Amino acid sequence: MICKETRNRIRLSVAAYAYEMLDVSVMSDTEFDSLSKSLDPSFSTGNKVMDDFFSREFNADTGVWIHKHPDLKGIKSLYERYYKE
Repeated sequence: MICKETRNRIRLSVAAYAYEMLDVSVMSDTEFDSLSKSLDPSFSTGNKVMDDFFSREFNADTGVWIHKHPDLKGIKSLYERYYKE
């Protein structure tokens, strides 16, 4: 079972990827902003790589951090699986 913080980080990462890399919106700006502000980058999910990334690189005011995401391939795969038309 995935914790809520992990699930939200994944959702936000896919949305940031779609917007920043593909110029596609998978959620409204309001939803993106709300989800961004709800994340807790200091929360330990047990995934050291992702926890370190979010504590160092994540910025709730932008999606530009997605360019440095350590698993862009995985984020792209999720986008293609759930959102690509």
